[in-house]
Amino acid sequence: MRGSRVSAGALVALAAWTWLAGAARAGENDGLWAVYNSALKSAKYVDLTHTITPAIPVWSGFAEATFGPAKAGSDIEGYAKAGEPYTYEKHGFEATEYTLRTDQLGTQLDPPAHWAPEYPAIDELPATYAVRPLVVISIVEQLKADDNHHLQVADIEAWETAHGRIPEGSVVMVRSDWSKRWPDPELAKMKRFPGVSLAALKFLHEERKILFHGHEPLDTDSTPTLEGEYWLMHNGYAQAEGVANLDQVPETGALIAIGYPKFGGGLGGYARYVAICPPDWPNGVTIGAADAPLPKSDKPLHYDASAGMRIR
Repeated sequence: MRGSRVSAGALVALAAWTWLAGAARAGENDGLWAVYNSALKSAKYVDLTHTITPAIPVWSGFAEATFGPAKAGSDIEGYAKAGEPYTYEKHGFEATEYTLRTDQLGTQLDPPAHWAPEYPAIDELPATYAVRPLVVISIVEQLKADDNHHLQVADIEAWETAHGRIPEGSVVMVRSDWSKRWPDPELAKMKRFPGVSLAALKFLHEERKILFHGHEPLDTDSTPTLEGEYWLMHNGYAQAEGVANLDQVPETGALIAIGYPKFGGGLGGYARYVAICPPDWPNGVTIGAADAPLPKSDKPLHYDASAGMRIR
């Protein structure tokens, strides 16, 4: 390992190893709670996920999403009539009706069945996707000369020269800062955008044996046939799209927590990615008393028809 960032990032792994060694000697421990208390409790957490709203960029081939107040589906005697919106004032609660016209929306996890039905759908991905080492490779400098630069094998090798070999089973996120323009609807129309080359994808999966890669744009590459995404899906690999805030996490030494709804036969996932960074990392939030109970706001949520969603 090289550099102060790597040393700081190694704290999580070191704490886990120290706990395991100590537990073996002492014969007493609290299972993985000890790892939580010694490493994860003091870590910094950075959300890598865009908020889904009705106005976020989406490929023109899909219809836009709509949000609205949930309504009673049938008459409930003495309580609600069919079609009546639930309100705090009358019913004591409210809920939301989402019309999501595609599962390729916002920050995503694409299972291989998105393109290849012989491979797993979103509900068939294993639970082992939950937590992995996080690698962030930046192509921001390359994009200054070429706004259509795609991650190359040479970029990966340069990263490894500085930081060491990419861990097997890790998640590799490609930082481009493309997401800083989110939610500009023009993003979904771009023909030139940062991508990941087919050669780089093959290197990451076949040589470094990563779990999956992720990128900020809504497509893997700008080739006419989306050759990279085609290769991934038809070889049983997942990928992350529409990722955010990669400028706020270290290039190495962090973990990533991965969550998504488990839709039966789903071909895309509305994903939530959270980077778990070393305690001395300058960005992110830490676990604290404000987590439960959650703080009360002086601006209650309310449905705003012009925004098409609930806002404060």
